[in-house]
Amino acid sequence: MAATDAPDADPAEQVVLAHLALAAAGQADLIWGHAAVRDPQGRGAWTKAAGWGFDEVDMDRVVLVSPDGEVLAGAGPRHVEYAIHTAVMAARPDVGCVVHTHAEAVTAFAALDVPLRALNHDGVLFAGNLPRYPGSGGLIRTPALAADLARALGDAPACLLPRHGLVAVGRSPAEAVMHAVLLERACRVQLAAMAAGEPTDVSDDAEVAHKCGECWNETQIDGGWRYLLRRAARDPHFPLPRFSETHR
Repeated sequence: MAATDAPDADPAEQVVLAHLALAAAGQADLIWGHAAVRDPQGRGAWTKAAGWGFDEVDMDRVVLVSPDGEVLAGAGPRHVEYAIHTAVMAARPDVGCVVHTHAEAVTAFAALDVPLRALNHDGVLFAGNLPRYPGSGGLIRTPALAADLARALGDAPACLLPRHGLVAVGRSPAEAVMHAVLLERACRVQLAAMAAGEPTDVSDDAEVAHKCGECWNETQIDGGWRYLLRRAARDPHFPLPRFSETHR
């Protein structure tokens, strides 16, 4: 069981940790982007309040938002794109956390309209399983747009939003955050390779399947997540709370 799969984990605490981990991974975009955790009581999604950067999120800056956009708990306004999270969670019962960021390498790669290939360990998770949202490159402001995005995502671990960013999902915050991080790294590697020429040495289907289990099993995903939290804890500007080891 991954650390954040603990049945007694506080969803607000998980939201804080998810944002600090994303900040440590370099996926912050000033005050924009957000991660959300499914409410265990089925009331909606816990996410950060609007107006704060990933590295500024603490327990006082977390809100519970209903599928209708009502703030049910916490202080502060919700993000206008809250429906990304509630729509994906409604479509994917397996998803416990949704991440939306504007990671630069992903946004640049999405503009090329080429498939992501398994050039390294990171890429194997997405090779042949990385859909693109064909709708607007603007904000996902309505439940209808969010439902379209959820349909585009399907059963994949992440989705490209051309002219916008990414959506990544997982059973836990650890998995969703790591999917966002690994997607950005895979896009960055392929952009670098394409700058030098046409990549020709890629993993075949058998190696992709093998490496998905070998490199990105639950233990490896959780190890990467814990590293990001340790990295955040070393930055004196990050308000990393002293949660129990169960929640870390």
